[in-house]
Amino acid sequence: MSSFTPITKNILVIAGDVSGDIHAAGLIRALKEADPDVRVTSVGGKQMQAASDVFLYDLASKGASGFVEPLKKMPLWIKLMNQIREYMETQNPVALIVVDFYGFNHQILGMAKHRRIPAYYYVTPQVWASRQYRAKRLATLTKKMFTIYPFEPEFHQKFGGNAVFLGNPLLDQLPAPKDKNFKVPNNKEYAWKLGMLPGSRMGEIKRLTPVFYQAFKQVLKEFPNTQAYMFLLPDADEQTFLNLIGEKPHANFRLVKDKNYELRSQMDFLLACSGTATLENALLGVPMVVAYKLFWPTYQIAKMVIKVPYISLVNLLSKKPLVKELIQYDATPRSLAAETMAMFQNPAKLEAMRGELLKLRASLGEPGVAKRAAAEILRDLTHE
Repeated sequence: MSSFTPITKNILVIAGDVSGDIHAAGLIRALKEADPDVRVTSVGGKQMQAASDVFLYDLASKGASGFVEPLKKMPLWIKLMNQIREYMETQNPVALIVVDFYGFNHQILGMAKHRRIPAYYYVTPQVWASRQYRAKRLATLTKKMFTIYPFEPEFHQKFGGNAVFLGNPLLDQLPAPKDKNFKVPNNKEYAWKLGMLPGSRMGEIKRLTPVFYQAFKQVLKEFPNTQAYMFLLPDADEQTFLNLIGEKPHANFRLVKDKNYELRSQMDFLLACSGTATLENALLGVPMVVAYKLFWPTYQIAKMVIKVPYISLVNLLSKKPLVKELIQYDATPRSLAAETMAMFQNPAKLEAMRGELLKLRASLGEPGVAKRAAAEILRDLTHE
C-alpha cells in the first residue's frame, strides 16, 4: 500500500505588496493553528514565505501601484499567472485566498472561478474610492470578502457581494497606544520627536524622502532640538535614502528600522505618505500630516477617477479633515514644516488630534481578526 497521502487541504494564498504580505502571513498562521492539516502554497513576500509550506514567488518586492506603473510589470505578471494556472490545474487547491492588489489578483480570481475553486478576498481593495464598477466583478468572482472598514459590507451588498467586517487586521499587529503627555515645559527648546514615513514603494520614496528631510531642516530653525527619525522597511538599503537626501544628514536626524512599532509609537508628530501608514499612525494615536505625491501621469488619471472627498484613510473614516492633506504640488518642504511648527507651537492641538485618532481606533474592532477570518474560511470549506 502506498505511503503517499494526497493533500486534501491545500490552500493557495496570493498577495502582491508589503502590507498584503504581512496581513496574509497572519492569516496563514491562523489557518494552520486552527487546522494543522492545512497546507499553504503562497505567492507574496518574505513573511508569507516563512509561514507557508510551499512558496512560489516573491511578488511583494516587485509590486506596482497606480495606473501607469503596473504596465511595466506585465511581462512578469503574465509569466507568474501561467505558473499559478499550472498550479491550479495540477494541485487543485480547495480554496484560493487573495489579499488586496486588485490589478493582479482579479485575474487570478477569474482563473479560480473557471476551475470552480472557491475564492476569498482578505483585505478587499478600496473599490468604493475609485472605479466602483469593480465591486460587481468582485461579487461574481468571490465566495466571501473580508473587508477592513465597517462601512464596506453595505457597499458591496449593493453590487451583490457577500462581504463581512470582522475588524481591521492591523489591530492584530499594532500594540496598544502608549500614554502620552504633550504638556512640555518649554516648547521652543523641547526635543520634539518628528517621525517621517516616506513609504514602501520606490516611486513614493524617491518623491517624498528629500521633501520630508528639507521640511525637518526648516523646523529646526524654530525648534532647534527637534529629533527626526526616518522609518525604513526592514530590508531597505539605507544608502538609497542618504543619496536621496543629497547631503550629510544633520546630527539630529537618523534612519531607523523600527521593530513592532516601538519607536513610531513614541513620536510626537509624523510626516506620512498616504496609505496604510496613516491608519497605523491613527491606531497608535500619533498625530500626523499626510503628503501625497504621485508620478505626474498617474496623478492626472487619479484626479479623474477618485470618487471620495479625502485622500487619507483617517479622514475618510472620520468623515472630516481630521489630519491635513498636502497633495501633489502642495506637498512642499515649506508647507510640511509650517504644519509641523503650528503643532509644536500649540501642543493642545497635538492632544486634541490624538484624542480623535484614538476614537477612530475604537471603531475598527478588536484584535484577533485573522483568527476570526480563518475560522470562517475553514467552516465554509467543511460545509463545501
